[in-house]
Amino acid sequence: MADLSTSQIRNVAFVAHSGAGKTSLADALFFTSGGTNRQGKVDDQTSLSDYEPEEQRRGSSIQLAVLPCRWKDYKINVIDTPGYADFRGDMLSGLRVADAVLIVVSAAAGIEIGAQQAWNYTEDLGIPTAIVVNKLDRENSSFEQTCDEIIESWGRHCVPVHSVDGDGESFGSVLTGELSESTIETVAESDDELMMKYLDDEALSDDEVNAGIKSGMASRSIIPIFAASALNNIGTDELLDAITTIFPSPDEVEAPSVPEGAQANLIFKTSADPFVGKLSYFRVYGATLDSNAQLWNANRGENERVGQVYLAAGKETSGVDAVIRGDIGVISRLNHTKTFDTLCDKATELKLGGVDLPSPVFALAVSPRGQSDLDKMADSLSRIIEEDPTLELERNTDTSETVLHGLGDIHVDLAIERIARKFEVNLDTALPNIAYRETVGGQTSVSYKHKKQSGGHGQYGHVVLDISPGETGKGITFDSKVVGGNVPKDYIPAVEKGVRNAANNGVVAGFPVVDVAVMLTDGSSHSVDSSGMAFEIAASMGFRQAVREARPTLLEPVMKLRILTPEDCAGDVMSDLSTRRAQIGGMDSKGNGVTEIIAEAPASTMQRYAADLRSLTNARGDFTAIMDHYEPLPAQEANKVIASRQSSEEE
Repeated sequence: MADLSTSQIRNVAFVAHSGAGKTSLADALFFTSGGTNRQGKVDDQTSLSDYEPEEQRRGSSIQLAVLPCRWKDYKINVIDTPGYADFRGDMLSGLRVADAVLIVVSAAAGIEIGAQQAWNYTEDLGIPTAIVVNKLDRENSSFEQTCDEIIESWGRHCVPVHSVDGDGESFGSVLTGELSESTIETVAESDDELMMKYLDDEALSDDEVNAGIKSGMASRSIIPIFAASALNNIGTDELLDAITTIFPSPDEVEAPSVPEGAQANLIFKTSADPFVGKLSYFRVYGATLDSNAQLWNANRGENERVGQVYLAAGKETSGVDAVIRGDIGVISRLNHTKTFDTLCDKATELKLGGVDLPSPVFALAVSPRGQSDLDKMADSLSRIIEEDPTLELERNTDTSETVLHGLGDIHVDLAIERIARKFEVNLDTALPNIAYRETVGGQTSVSYKHKKQSGGHGQYGHVVLDISPGETGKGITFDSKVVGGNVPKDYIPAVEKGVRNAANNGVVAGFPVVDVAVMLTDGSSHSVDSSGMAFEIAASMGFRQAVREARPTLLEPVMKLRILTPEDCAGDVMSDLSTRRAQIGGMDSKGNGVTEIIAEAPASTMQRYAADLRSLTNARGDFTAIMDHYEPLPAQEANKVIASRQSSEEE
């Protein structure tokens, strides 16, 4: 297909709830189109899309893969994205470069929360969308009943364009051209001429029907529904035909404005390969990208030398002379470029834009297992985050921990596994320590005198400090109203330094003291023995004494939660939240059997919530958690924290 044109390309993102058979369908299409002489199967660990060892072991996708299906005169780039919520960052990356989306729904399970979330994304993006009902060979499956559920949940503009010769074990083939009257009416409504013809009781030709579906799909006034059994390779020919006939080409969708003849290439995925180095997956939005090109990274302000360009098929790549507009390719060993960067001409600099990635909801503290791991830990973490930008690395100065954040426990656990496999770096993990804070609940005044005589010049510093609860979020505020020079003004900065150092180190449990107002009201000095160091020590010790006398309190971080759960699990989720000292802010039905719960809960009770919610909802729930504020820790819990800190210090 050396003479391939942009109009012959179809970029289609496959999305689904995990386990709906999306990857199996991608493998079936690749086999049917002649991409391989043996159909890959997830259960046999031979899938050409799920090729990473972690995917094969789990039996589900953890990253997107591209399978180019060459069907008749067309090239269909199947962008197989993960269905599991922990890895939806790659799903969003796939949607970013797709011109259409195919949502795979299992006839055995119906619409699951992953499919619902994918549908919501397509609605927000306004991207042309179709649906395929898979697993129609399963016992008790029904194409008609699944279509009814889809139409009830997502609207009557979802129309079956396939019919089947039977359900369950009797399902053997997909029938085309036998559209129901309601489907024909919906198709006719997409075009004024077709509607006039339909109202005049004139039959619509196959070409007219396809044109109507294509037009309606482009505007999302029609969401076609197809039928298939990926495992038995039934309906794949018909689906490939439909994609080439009614799905849009890159020329037929709204695209970024790119000057004529200018380069515009979006990096949408980065892979850290231990053998060939960094691989950058890109889509061409501008002029054809030739091998051995000189490009400009608009995001980094750096030149990038492009060597050989490749086309990808799963984990395999093949070198080509060029990648045309609308197509997807791979570049190796770029020096500066990261995911969602734009490679363009320096003279016509532009940025194509990335996606808004979800915020992390789970974290593990990581540490090297041995000296060799210590030497390579920083580099390996940097490379895995470059590969997966939904991972975030934090150096927590409060707890002195290196913390890896991700979209769930499985997400972070598999990142640690991949670091060990790809970079031969072994990391130990543990739940991070909670970054508590200390404050005061009352006010007091303390006079503290630091006096030391050891021959020669001694040490003398005397301060009188008033402390009281300060404004929330302001940390430590310090002021002085000393009069008459009792504390020489040259020593007042040392007093403030002593207060702040003591606050940073904590008083009752070693956590930073915050939201305290400190006033230096008086003191005294010695003409010979006073010094900045003496006043710093006096202020530090005086502040510590004052905090202990002013009803010290521990503050705990509180998370703002948004939880999505199936309605039938909402009661269990609410009961579980009550055990976590959560405050419920609201509960609302979002339709399609999904309930939204808004709540606040202490971070200490939410560290394993990703796994717990998965168990409560049979993997149908989802949530976001954002640090919101600090509030006082109940006395009983505070005593436990203080005792634990004292015990660890003794060890």
